[in-house]
Amino acid sequence: MLRLPGMPLLPGAQFYDYSKRRHPRRQTLMHYQGIHMLSDHREPELVEPNGPLVDLNCPPGHAELNAPWAPKMTTKLPPWLAYDKQVLCFNAYFKEPLTEVYHAPYQVRKVKIYFYLEDGTMQITEPKVENSGIPQGCLVHRQRIPKAPPNEREFLSIFDLNVDTNVQIFDRNYHISGCDIFTRQFLSRAGIAVPMALMEPNDPTTELRKRSAVKPTPRPETSALPKRHAFAQFLEFDRHVLKFQGYWNDRSDFGDVRRLDICYYLADDTMDIKEKFPRNSGREGTSTFLKRAKLPKDFTGLALPGQQTAVTLLNVLGTNMRDVRYVTDPLNTGQKQIAYYTDEDLKIGAVLKVFGRHVVLTSCDQFTQHYYREKYGIQDFTPQPVPDRSDERASNPSQARRLPPYNGWGSYEDSEGNCITVEPKAPQADFKKLMKYDGCILRFGAKLMSSIRENCERSFVISYYLADDTIQIYEIPRRNSGFMGGEFLKRARVPLPGQEKFSSARPEYYRANDFYIGARLSFKDHNFHIISADEFTLLYMEQHASEFPVADIRSIMQKIREAVRPQYKQFVLRCQPNADLRDGTTISFETLKSTLLAFLSKEALLNHEIVTVCRFFSAEQMPPPSCDRNHVRAAAQLELKRALWNNVDEIVEHFSHINPTGKPFITEAQVRSTLRGCRLPFSLELVEDILQVLKHNEQGEIEMRDVLGFFDMSGDQVPDIAPINIAFELCPKLPFLHKGRLLDFNWFLHYLGLEEELVRDNH
Repeated sequence: MLRLPGMPLLPGAQFYDYSKRRHPRRQTLMHYQGIHMLSDHREPELVEPNGPLVDLNCPPGHAELNAPWAPKMTTKLPPWLAYDKQVLCFNAYFKEPLTEVYHAPYQVRKVKIYFYLEDGTMQITEPKVENSGIPQGCLVHRQRIPKAPPNEREFLSIFDLNVDTNVQIFDRNYHISGCDIFTRQFLSRAGIAVPMALMEPNDPTTELRKRSAVKPTPRPETSALPKRHAFAQFLEFDRHVLKFQGYWNDRSDFGDVRRLDICYYLADDTMDIKEKFPRNSGREGTSTFLKRAKLPKDFTGLALPGQQTAVTLLNVLGTNMRDVRYVTDPLNTGQKQIAYYTDEDLKIGAVLKVFGRHVVLTSCDQFTQHYYREKYGIQDFTPQPVPDRSDERASNPSQARRLPPYNGWGSYEDSEGNCITVEPKAPQADFKKLMKYDGCILRFGAKLMSSIRENCERSFVISYYLADDTIQIYEIPRRNSGFMGGEFLKRARVPLPGQEKFSSARPEYYRANDFYIGARLSFKDHNFHIISADEFTLLYMEQHASEFPVADIRSIMQKIREAVRPQYKQFVLRCQPNADLRDGTTISFETLKSTLLAFLSKEALLNHEIVTVCRFFSAEQMPPPSCDRNHVRAAAQLELKRALWNNVDEIVEHFSHINPTGKPFITEAQVRSTLRGCRLPFSLELVEDILQVLKHNEQGEIEMRDVLGFFDMSGDQVPDIAPINIAFELCPKLPFLHKGRLLDFNWFLHYLGLEEELVRDNH
């Protein structure tokens, strides 16, 4: 039963829930730690996902009590499903007193309070502040938080959290200063007024650290050089490496010129050197010439153990090893200062002393050039010559490998793979082309050219597959012809005629642009004449005119323009003898073809080019689709009855949501999204047919009243129909195959542009 919130259990104040299908009995007994007891656990009641929030402790409003109708029947879900992944986020802060800091009596700690709607749990986290010295993160783990005394038996709910309110959580007072956009919209939709966000107070300890971090700038005449901190240098120049190319001239009795890569790391002023082994040099092992470390400028030999230490020890007391006492020397008296190579010492042409070996820098990369150009103003980075090596030979231009001729076994690619590698692999197909043109087939009608009369009457269909450039020929069977028909040529790539078969070079195969109306092709010593093409082939060639010159209307019209310009008047009179050039003047395909062939030869103007011109300037329009409204409505109602669907109110509610102002017409996209969003049992083809038969205005918008009446089965019903194939039988979508039989002659002459030139020349 349904009850109004806060109303007593009286007759007339409860309603039966017709949407409820299951009536299970709740469990009242439980077994807890070996004790049998009554269970006081209550399952959460069902809620509306987008409905109002109701607090059972508060009575309903005056408008709800006086409503003469029952509560709205909507789909109710459990809270863990209705509010799944919905979390309210509040910004808050609390003041923590300080007893050890004199200048700051307290510190302000900013937190985020998360309220999970699915189970009423809360979580408090503190975002990490850099250099705060406080272990921040999760302050209160996710749990149901009780209220402050004397209401400690109750838990905090959504009605206790709002902007500009104080909430006590575990003896700590939080002041909520703001919330995110989702929280504000959710509370506003629930009828809870959310104040504007507040400015959070500044933290005194943070301000104190900021003031102490700012040091007065010393005067330039008395200031010393700033000390370069190692860690600051690492943070500033991490992963910044200066790379040079150089060599070590070791041409002694058994030496050679060693080419090296020198890397200088700006993060810690260290260097490493690696050797570049030439191909087939015979050298093995690691290429490390110098391990990464600081490189001293002067090397006098290896230091003795204990000679180089970080600190200097002074012997204060004692003469023997037992009673000796030592102290550290803060001045490092007697310690030798070692000079190391820095970025100032590195430049093209410089000589580095690498522990007795002289390394010459010859060039550097682009980053190194930019670094020295910005810091030191160096502009000349001309590479230095490198001495020749004894193991290098003049590189001869690589000659192309000459393969043996094709022997006739397998394909050319397969035989070529056997000659290139010992373990041949299958030829790799162009996967991108296969995925792009999968299912794209160009089909042409052809006749067989032969000296035998019966062969000339045979009809064929040539299919060209754009995915892999293969060709298949199918013969159309004809009764009492003496030929069986069927597959004439198996699908494969066909080489162009006139090529040497047994050669080492790959043959050239037929391409898509070799096929057009009027072309004469030779397949396996059989000559074919293409006489037609299907609608998809003609559209594809016209849409890809750059690949098919015979379908490029611009180049074709330019060719016709150059040929017709000297005799333009004779051309017009031959096409239209009565010189009738009124609007709507048309000529036939045969008239235009005979006229064009009178001014251009068959080799200059192909049959496919004439077809392209007639299709481009066609005067025939596609007939309107034959789609009966009652037939489509009967099919739609049949699908609704089969799915037992009767929820017109949901569609009305959805339309009122997307059209709150009550406009009489809405867009077609809104109707389509409504039909798909309300999960009507319609296929995509049926949805498009429904949109086609609905009433439209001049702007192409659909009438709202017509949409609602279309799905209303209670009032006006249509006779039932038998189940049909909606995709093909409901609204037949036949292609328009008669394009180009009639030509719009005025449009053709206007595109030709010779009339304007003639008038301009006369003036």
